[in-house]
Amino acid sequence: MPSDNQYRGTENAEENISVEEIQPSTLENIDFAFFDFINDKMNSRSTTNEGWKKVPIVWTSAERSFLSKNNKDLRDDDGTLKLPIISIERTAMNKTKTRKGKYYGLSGNFPEADRFGRITMAKKIVKDKTNNFSVADNIKKIGGTVNKVPKRQAYFPKKKNNKVVYETLSIPLPVYVSMNYDVTVRTEYVQQMNDLLTPFITLGSSISYFVIKKNGHRYETFLQESLNLANNISSLGTDERMYSTKVSFEVLGYLIGEDPNGERPKVIRRESTVEVKIPRERVIFGDIPDYGDGKSKYIE
Repeated sequence: MPSDNQYRGTENAEENISVEEIQPSTLENIDFAFFDFINDKMNSRSTTNEGWKKVPIVWTSAERSFLSKNNKDLRDDDGTLKLPIISIERTAMNKTKTRKGKYYGLSGNFPEADRFGRITMAKKIVKDKTNNFSVADNIKKIGGTVNKVPKRQAYFPKKKNNKVVYETLSIPLPVYVSMNYDVTVRTEYVQQMNDLLTPFITLGSSISYFVIKKNGHRYETFLQESLNLANNISSLGTDERMYSTKVSFEVLGYLIGEDPNGERPKVIRRESTVEVKIPRERVIFGDIPDYGDGKSKYIE
């Protein structure tokens, strides 16, 4: 997630960030971030009967009929699954206080958050409205009116302007979730398994940590220690020979807003209050002077 002070104090904050550019962080966005990393970033390849070829990546779901119809290259004419292949499945999801980022998503202590449970993403000065307050103060200081005070004196810069109007962009407070994914590598030969498994084991070097990205959001990902290997080579049956290895990952993701079911907008644009005025109540015929020569002699 971008830093909350990344655009603070800049003159062109409106050019760096906009409402349209702020994409929500949802469960689907985290899934796509992990899938795109395995499919595009790793770009796993192996030696097959057709040569050095990219291994297809599929998302495991209940809609098996859709998967078979959507990509017919995954199976041969007999309907047998072509190997090698890599499948991804989301297996678990946890919401705990122990795995969190900068902001709490479960308690009432919101550092740097406003009373609406939101955090500021960008802040800029509204130049035209700030200039109007400065001009009004200069005219009031001179003691004239708008038409009588020279423009040079009305727009003369002040050493310090205490009436500065700020415009802020804020988003809902993030809620952190820990998500687990299983990546299953299925091959027909040991050499193919070695080619595909080695890049997974070396992910994140010795600390097994890396970052995945999607739509401007960053999610910390951790490779788990255990690798589950399985095969059917000891069986003398007629089943297809298959080597299978399951690699587990944990992704520390965060959710912003309630997605389609939320009533709050994903981005709120507000302007700060610099001056509060309470007007006097007046009667239709005007006020009666409280002092001076205009005071009515009929009032006791």
